[in-house]
Amino acid sequence: MSENTFKVWITKYALTEGIREKEVEGSRRDGVVEIVGSNGIYCHGEGKEWHKDKESAIKRAEEMRNKEIIKLEKKIQKLKDMKFE
Repeated sequence: MSENTFKVWITKYALTEGIREKEVEGSRRDGVVEIVGSNGIYCHGEGKEWHKDKESAIKRAEEMRNKEIIKLEKKIQKLKDMKFE
């Protein structure tokens, strides 16, 4: 790891790919990081798409999962309630 890179946990794609541990180039002032060797994949917002520790990444991924479950349950209920005449 070079002087300007550090390890982060990526949750941007947690519901499709899981939490990924990656090296990133130093973050910009706007909180954006670039994943090393990714040909321009950026993650925005510490605490949203990337995290400095695994524990906060897990917490965020669980929040994302719970929101998705609620969304899908509502969609299922809407389909169950649908009447065709």
